[in-house]
Amino acid sequence: MKTLLQVDFPYQGPMGKEMVSQMRALAESINEEPGMVWKIWTQNEQTAEAGGIYLFEDEASARAYLEKHSARLAAWGIGPVNGKLFAVNGPLSTINRAPL
Repeated sequence: MKTLLQVDFPYQGPMGKEMVSQMRALAESINEEPGMVWKIWTQNEQTAEAGGIYLFEDEASARAYLEKHSARLAAWGIGPVNGKLFAVNGPLSTINRAPL
């Protein structure tokens, strides 16, 4: 069953175009993660937070990625990382045009 991973963490920047410039290689590498279908990058300058919403093929892939990404962020001095996993209800999501 497809699994949605929601991640957020405190983040001072960069945001916007500067974030794109600095994080392009990371974004490209995420495409190679086992089971990853897509990611939506999130940012909020007002609350100094960033993160993402990911769709994985299965829970095991999502959990493995959350562990890897949390360790990477910790190495960069970023934390705490909030991660939540959700099973995707495909039939209802399809009614609402979810890109599954």
